[in-house]
Amino acid sequence: MRHMPFFRWVLTAGLLLFTCGVGISVVQPGPELVATRQIDLAVVEEEPDGTCRVRWSDPYAKETREAPYRCDPGRADSLKAPNYYDTRGYGWETGFMYTEGPDQGDLEDPEGELKYEHGDPGGMVLVLGVLVATVGLLGGNLRALPRVLGVEARVVRRAAALAEAAGWAAGDYARAVEAARDAGTGGGLGATPGPELVRALWVLREAGPRARGAAEAARELADRLTVLLEEAAPAAGLRNRLQAGPAARDAAGRAVAELRRLLADAERDGLRERFAQTSVDLLRGQDAERAALAAGADFERDPEAYRRLFEELTPPGPVPLPRSRRR
Repeated sequence: MRHMPFFRWVLTAGLLLFTCGVGISVVQPGPELVATRQIDLAVVEEEPDGTCRVRWSDPYAKETREAPYRCDPGRADSLKAPNYYDTRGYGWETGFMYTEGPDQGDLEDPEGELKYEHGDPGGMVLVLGVLVATVGLLGGNLRALPRVLGVEARVVRRAAALAEAAGWAAGDYARAVEAARDAGTGGGLGATPGPELVRALWVLREAGPRARGAAEAARELADRLTVLLEEAAPAAGLRNRLQAGPAARDAAGRAVAELRRLLADAERDGLRERFAQTSVDLLRGQDAERAALAAGADFERDPEAYRRLFEELTPPGPVPLPRSRRR
């Protein structure tokens, strides 16, 4: 199923909203304060803490209104009842009344927030754009993290399988050579060589000259992959990555890149198939009875080829066995 870049579109939408918000804020003037004018207030009741009830004349409703208010408790005593000269026994205070908008005729709260004629649509669009872009960034990264880790884990698994196949091919060839050398320690290829030696040499002849080159390439590749797989261990899963330090994660990233390159080269050269075929060819001697018959007939047909092969195997010394072993 094709991947749908949902969060990429969310991020794009957030950036567009952010850009539109900036444009609106630049083009449209900022919000203005609601107009007010100062008026006199008659203080009907007042507490020592400034809590009071005031009365004023509303010219818009054409009536006298009364409402709770917050008077200034620190104003002069001569402005408070009963010291104020008002014949009704009221005190005096001043306040601001809204002259426009839905609150026209109401008193402005001295301790409240200032009121504006309209909000800032540009600012609202800008904030919305930031929120949407944040969702796109976080969602995209969280969605991509398992996918990226999954890709790296698959690379590590494929490299481990290739290293195992290379180890098998190199190990099978090394054991076949060691079997021929061990069988030839009793005197080598004389007039009547031992059947074990002939069978061991026959296995190598059947595998062909390419088996040695495939085994050498397999041994080098297995050694290289073993080192890289140890460095790439943090990339094998999310838990391993979280437990590793920054330096180990950086080294794992470089190791995975190198593993990816080696896998591409191996796939291009068909190394996995070559290693598998080499192992199959080298395991033909497991059926000892049939291998002995075939080896004896082949030796009688061309004994010099067997002697040349045995001479090629004896001088170098023991062939090193790889670390991996067939299960």
